[in-house]
Order: sequence, then structure tokens, then C-alpha cells
Amino acid sequence: MSKCKKVKTRNILTFLEDKTQNFENKIALSTKVQYGWKEFTYKGIGLLSRKIANWMINEIKLSKGDRVAILCESKPEFGACFFASVLCGAIFTPLDIKLTLHELRIILTDCKPKVLFVSNQYFEQALILRNELDFIKHVILIDESPSKSGFATIYSLNNNYEGKFRRPHLRSTAILIYTSGTTGAPKGVEISYLNMLTQLESLEWVRDVVFPEYDKTDIAVLSILPMNHLFELTVGFTLFMNWGLSIYYTNSLRPNDILNMMCEKNIKFMIVVPAFLKLLKTSIESKINTASPITKLSFKIAYRIAKFIPFTCLKRLLFKNIHKRFGGNFKGCITGGAPLDIEVGKFFERIGIEIYNGYGLTETSPVVSVNCDDRKNLASVGRPLKCFEAKIDPQTSELLLRGLSVMKGYYNRDDLTGQVIDKDGWLHTGDMAKIDKRGFLYITGRIKNMIVLSGGKKVFPEEVEAILEKSELFKELCVFGYSKTQGSKEGCEEVAIAILPNDTIAQNVDCEKIIRNELKVLSSRLAPYKRPTSIFVVKDPLPRTTTRKVKRNKLKEMIAT
Repeated sequence: MSKCKKVKTRNILTFLEDKTQNFENKIALSTKVQYGWKEFTYKGIGLLSRKIANWMINEIKLSKGDRVAILCESKPEFGACFFASVLCGAIFTPLDIKLTLHELRIILTDCKPKVLFVSNQYFEQALILRNELDFIKHVILIDESPSKSGFATIYSLNNNYEGKFRRPHLRSTAILIYTSGTTGAPKGVEISYLNMLTQLESLEWVRDVVFPEYDKTDIAVLSILPMNHLFELTVGFTLFMNWGLSIYYTNSLRPNDILNMMCEKNIKFMIVVPAFLKLLKTSIESKINTASPITKLSFKIAYRIAKFIPFTCLKRLLFKNIHKRFGGNFKGCITGGAPLDIEVGKFFERIGIEIYNGYGLTETSPVVSVNCDDRKNLASVGRPLKCFEAKIDPQTSELLLRGLSVMKGYYNRDDLTGQVIDKDGWLHTGDMAKIDKRGFLYITGRIKNMIVLSGGKKVFPEEVEAILEKSELFKELCVFGYSKTQGSKEGCEEVAIAILPNDTIAQNVDCEKIIRNELKVLSSRLAPYKRPTSIFVVKDPLPRTTTRKVKRNKLKEMIAT
């Protein structure tokens, strides 16, 4: 069990002011627009934030603790609105841009924001919501050139940069972020200023490990995750700005577009989800497979040799052509939000790109651990941060956490809060885990995903998926519990799998036969009771959340219909 470290008490306003002054003329945030790059210095983003905060405090009379929401893709103005919310003591609610109007309506009705910030891209949805929900008093565009005349933008506000900003209590709510939720109504997770500052202090040591050259050079990072997700908002935005890094936003997730941007801006680091790493690996391998026979042979030999090279710098030299495609300066990435495919992690480590495997939950603000101590042990997500106490429930193997980064609770839902945080303050994560003798954490599965067979045997989908997803014939797959609706095993749960075949196999008339034969071969590595008995070959991509987790319950509904 790790000991929980007490956070230093700090004034959040002084903290923001210090960052603006310390890194004054460095590029803070930048995005590519039609005519080039739109860049904000730390001083510039600070001025824009104060301008918006003054408008909310003095002109529309927003009270301390009022909610403000934002419906917007990742861009610099998103960050300015967040900081403005902090300056005026409001509660900031980022909305998932992939949600339907119905889903947005449910969330907004729960938190009742007075202000809705919106980009041009989502302005029509915002107008519909404003007309339906009378508690939304102000809709304001965040783009410099509005798509609709007659509506205010944050750029058209009075240039008032000075004012009496509000100092919020450390335990008051800073962010109200709604979980994506695979079933039922989404829950609003309350993240306090204390939660945020605890995260920033607890992750300070990561900077010195990942960026030992921090004091000697400017560092550029690329943001590809949505800012409405707490992982990106806390680490990819707030933490990186705390370190004075330059953050660049991309509007495309196509590997070639991202690689071109990395070259153009000399990107050093990224925050990613495992699905992106898998996509990037596929893209690299595709390039190699279409290269000349000599190039393919050279890569194959180099890849075998690299297994025995302990130094990253030598691996980078061995694969210099690949690193040149990344811009020549790319070091690596922190990955989280879903389990890392170990083989994918090994591939990047082998070619000299460092992978820091992490773990967290929205309810933990969100980072619990990052494996910077033993990076080669890709199966582990590292030791829990010093702000957490951690233990494993001996009966269920569930990971329990307690500390200053644990959320305040679910907004207006004390009943749900009580279900996950017990009377002693332990957060029940719902994740099954183990902690080794050195204190390293391993996530082994989700309790709610566990399949209980009629004979009492328990199967964890993640374990089965780790074996079966190695096939190149499978584009996507998901293992889940499936109950028979008829026959002698009616009502009994069994192991089922949904598979989206790759494009080549999908066009084959014997597609299903090929899939079943492949499964039979791969399943031989599993105990008989763990092997899928119900196989569903699907034609469409599996339903996923914004962080690329499969919505298992949604998938079950699709299979049932």
C-alpha cells in the first residue's frame, strides 16, 4: 500500500498568473487554420482568458459556482474559456462533440449552465439547445470569424483585462465532467481545485524523467485527444502548460497528416490512447510492406538486432528513416484510457520510440499511475502516484484507491457516490488488479465485464482479447458474455465474440469460414472454457466511446437485433 502525500495549499489565481508571466512570450497553444498557423503565446492566452472572465463577472453577472459549458473541438480558445471559468469561480463543463442532441439535452438539463461556449462547427446544435432549454442565457462563439452575424464572439468582447477575479476555495468544484456511460444516464463527476493541483504536483517528477533536457530547450507536443476528456484536459493541456510546453492541435487523425504535422512543428511528445498506437503501427508496417525488397529485408534484420540493443539512442540510429518520417525529434508518448496491446508497445520500443503506459479514471482526476520507472515492463502501468493509497480487495481483486485526487463525488447523486466511495473514503474502481512486491500495478480486467459460466468458471474478456487480437485478419474484435435465449442452455452466459474482418477477408465469399478457422487456431492457446462459442461476424465498426473503448452493452444490443 502506498502512502498518500499531502498537497501544498496554493492560490489558484496566483498559480495561473505565474505561468502567464514565467513563460510570457513562448508559444502556448497553436492550431492550423486555412491560411497557416494560429498561435497564442502564454501572455496572449492569459489576456484572452481575463477578457472572457471580465465579461462573465461584470457584464452577464455570473455568480461564483454557476456552470458554464463548452461544445467545441480541441483548439486554443477552448483552453482560454477553461481558464476564464477558473478566474470567475464558475464550474466548467466540457461537452462531448460526438453526442446526439438528445444526449446533450440530458447532460445540460442536469447541470443547467447559464453560458454555452460554442465553435462555428457546432453552432446550429447550440441554437437548438438554447431554444429548448431556458436556463441557457448566453450562447457565445469562440471563433474569431463567426459563422452567423449578430452573435457575439469572445474576440468581440470589450478589451478589459484587469479586474477583481474570484479566488475559489480549493475544495470547490472546478470541472464537472460527464462520463460517456455505456448504459443509462451519464454521471457528472465533480473535480475540485484540490484534485487538479494534487495531480499537477504528483506528476511533477514525470517531467524530469520524460524531458531531462527540459531546462535547455523548448519542447513541442501534439494534441490529438478531445479536450472534453479529462485525460487530455488534465495532462495534455493543464499539466503541459504548467511545464511551459508548446501545444499544437490537429484537425485530422489520419496517420499521414499527423506525421506531416510532427515534421513541420518538430514534435517531441504526445498523449495518446492505445488504439491510435495500433493505427500508427499499421501505417508504418504498410509503408514497409510496399517498399523495395532490399528495404523490407533491411528493416527485418534491423528489427531483430534491435531486440538486443539496450540503448534507445542506438535504436533511433538503426531506424533513422522511420524517425525522419516522425520529424527526427519525436521521443515518445504517454498512453492511457484503455489497455495497451503489449505487442504494439514492444514494436515502438524496439524502433526507439518510448512508450509510457499509464492508468487512470475520470473519478481519480484522472491519472493514477504512469510507468516511468520500469518502462520495459509494458504490462505494468507503474506505481500509483504518491497522492494515492492503493490496495487490492482480497475477495474480488478489485483495486481500491484513496487520496486527494479522488473526485468529490457525482453531481447531485449522493446515492451513486456512496456506491463507489465507501465510508472509509476508498474508491472502488471496478478494475481488477494486482500489485507486485515492488509496488508496480497491473490491471487485469473489469469486474463488470467478467463472464460467469454456468459451471461457475469466470472468464475475463480482456485476457481472451489479448490472445485473439493478434490476428491480422481481424480489424476489430470484442469478447463479451452472451446469454442463450432458447435450448438447454437458455439463460446461461457463454463466451461470445464479435469480429470485424479486415477489408480483404470481408470481400471473400468464405469470410465466415476463414474467421472461424483462424479463431480455432488462436484459441488453442486458451483453456477450453475461455474459448468463444458464439461467433458474430459484423460488417460495421464496433460502437466506441470518444476514448475508443468498445461500448459492450451497445454491442450486445446490436447483436440481439
